[in-house]
Amino acid sequence: MFPLLLVLLAVPLFLSARKQKRAMAEQQALQNSLAPGDKVMTTSGLYGTVADASHETTIDIEISEGVVTRWLRAAIREKVAETDEAVIEDKADDDEAEVTTAQVAEPLDHNAKK
Repeated sequence: MFPLLLVLLAVPLFLSARKQKRAMAEQQALQNSLAPGDKVMTTSGLYGTVADASHETTIDIEISEGVVTRWLRAAIREKVAETDEAVIEDKADDDEAEVTTAQVAEPLDHNAKK
């Protein structure tokens, strides 16, 4: 009975540690693969383009034309595909084309006596 309980507790711990190790390896590979021109998103949700990736622990990101900021490499969450912006722009155009009107109810008269 006791060995079975140990196995039941050890297996989930082993699997979660393995999953965490795999996620860390993927994040490390992402940080090492960054190159100038890559579009990235930081952990705080800021989008930008990698301007300089020559430093070991930091990376320079251009967040707007002529505005370059320095970040820790660990702050980079993911690379962003080039097509994401085009899809967002297309959706914005579609939203502008669909104009709907809402029906408004008559206002309530709270001062009226019953």
